[in-house]
Amino acid sequence: MEVILLERISKLGQMGETVKVRDGFARNYLLPLGKALRANAANKTRFEAERATLEARNLERKSEAQKVADVLDGKSFIVVRSAGETGQLYGSVAARDVVEILAAEGFNIGRNQVHLNTPIKAIGLHKVELQLHAEVEIHVELNVARSAEEAERQAKGEELTSVDAIYGVDEDALRPEDFFDPEADGVDEDEA
Repeated sequence: MEVILLERISKLGQMGETVKVRDGFARNYLLPLGKALRANAANKTRFEAERATLEARNLERKSEAQKVADVLDGKSFIVVRSAGETGQLYGSVAARDVVEILAAEGFNIGRNQVHLNTPIKAIGLHKVELQLHAEVEIHVELNVARSAEEAERQAKGEELTSVDAIYGVDEDALRPEDFFDPEADGVDEDEA
């Protein structure tokens, strides 16, 4: 099916272009959301008549997105989650969680604007892409840690996936003599 795009759509085309797309994509996504019109003579004349208002609306949306991007780009947010000793989270941090974290900081971002290929399942520093507008993309950093103190340590560059990093214990320095009494002969006093 051929459609006329009413806004820029990444990997598809610019506003005003006539592109050929799959019927289901057009019927289920582009047409219901008002992102495109069917390509016929009547819709082409309608688009040309409305082109100036559509471009003005697009420019307004882009400038609003750019204002938010200027404030938000490169910021770091701390996410506290429970995790095992190896750094594996007991849950995950998904796009929904990113939206909640940003909303708590006062940023109104939609879940479809968060581009997270797979949920975050390990502690550490993770870059997350936000597409605020078709032409405005930014990255924020999520510092996923077990506690606020660990988040501070991670931000300084410390690796927190070993026992040493978590508990402050040097694994190589541990010796059996530290845990067992070498004077004991191996027989309990009750048995003797």
